Amino acid sequence: MVEIAPIRALRYTSSELADLVAPPYDVIGPEQRARLGARSPHNVVHLDLPEGDGDARYANAAALLARWRSEGVMARDQLPALFCYEQTFEPPGGGAPRTRVGFFALVRAEPYERRAVLPHERTLSGPKEDRYRLMCTTKAALSPVFLLYPDPDRVVAGALSKARGHATFTTDDGIRHTLRVLADADALATIRAHLAGVSAVIADGHHRYETALRYAAQVDAERAAAGLAEASPRAAHRFVLAFLAAVEDPGLAVFPTHRLLHSLPSFDWERAAAGAAEWFEIAELGSGLDAPALVARLADAGAERPAIAAVLRDGRAYSLRLRGDRDAGTHPTLGARPAVLRTSDVVILHDVLLEGVLGVSRQAQLEQRNITYLKDARDAVARVRGGEGDVLFLLNPTPVPLVRAVAEAGEVMPQKSTYFHPKVLTGLLVHLLDPDETV
Repeated sequence: MVEIAPIRALRYTSSELADLVAPPYDVIGPEQRARLGARSPHNVVHLDLPEGDGDARYANAAALLARWRSEGVMARDQLPALFCYEQTFEPPGGGAPRTRVGFFALVRAEPYERRAVLPHERTLSGPKEDRYRLMCTTKAALSPVFLLYPDPDRVVAGALSKARGHATFTTDDGIRHTLRVLADADALATIRAHLAGVSAVIADGHHRYETALRYAAQVDAERAAAGLAEASPRAAHRFVLAFLAAVEDPGLAVFPTHRLLHSLPSFDWERAAAGAAEWFEIAELGSGLDAPALVARLADAGAERPAIAAVLRDGRAYSLRLRGDRDAGTHPTLGARPAVLRTSDVVILHDVLLEGVLGVSRQAQLEQRNITYLKDARDAVARVRGGEGDVLFLLNPTPVPLVRAVAEAGEVMPQKSTYFHPKVLTGLLVHLLDPDETV
């Protein structure tokens, strides 16, 4: 089902990668963009988040990439290969270090209905348009999509052990990155055969994947309009740059994205709690608790049934646990969802609390009119107690098996339902989208 190919990558020629790579574009704020750009004139952020006004910034990125290639800042590998990629990190909030292992490859970009690559959450139109314009001008995939696949018997893990050579460096966040080349023909055949029998779920990079689909279709349409021969089924523009990790990998970790509600027309906790009591058991967690304590108490509350924590400006905090004596299937909004979604904390939050109790419509949710998404619980708690919002909803992590179950059922969760940590770096590999080149 999942068709992969080795990549003849465009890569930096310098070994000082820590100064050249960056997180994905969608987690970089203005201050971090400035810091990364100042580290090196060749940092990939100059390509992925280019400077300039309006559409000029995309043209600037294309010109910069061409200059870097002509000056030898980046060069193509002579031969295609897979790349084993390891990230060693401490989980957010502390804990024993763990190492996530996966590999970079090209993956055929296919529409979701073909069931080879599956989404698990909704996307927003703005980021897709930005990525599309950048791809059209640079004719390159600068940042990988992150895919999850099943490997219960560790077939791929065994093949990846044949990767050789390495580049190791540590980024400012303390994460150690190791990149190894896998060119062994037998190992490649083993990995290809295993992936051909499974589907993959997008963990991160829905916008990038959907942009790749749109780009491939546009290139084909332009070639047809120009009277050119149809590109090969294995043309480079039909494949997306991807990082793939096994669902069973012990280093795989998913964390929640919390919701700070703001600018509500009128918010009163007592009135909201009264409306929520029909579906939730509401218990006070305490007043003035710090973020780690709140997260720990929320985890306890959600051990058996879905639970959410509400944190107020005045320091009070409450747990809202779905009532055991109510059938979620009878809720006017949640009940219309498939059963697999009715067990998701984040879906329950959006359907029952945001829409049903607070009156934040699905359209308003999609447009992020009243919601700020925050990954760091400490930052989120500090913000609401500093008066930045009306109420903060803390969430437990969405279990990886549920992510896959939702995707396999053909369903999606609300945007930003998951936060896979650490992020896969941009700049390690670039895939050139040449329709006249086969992979």
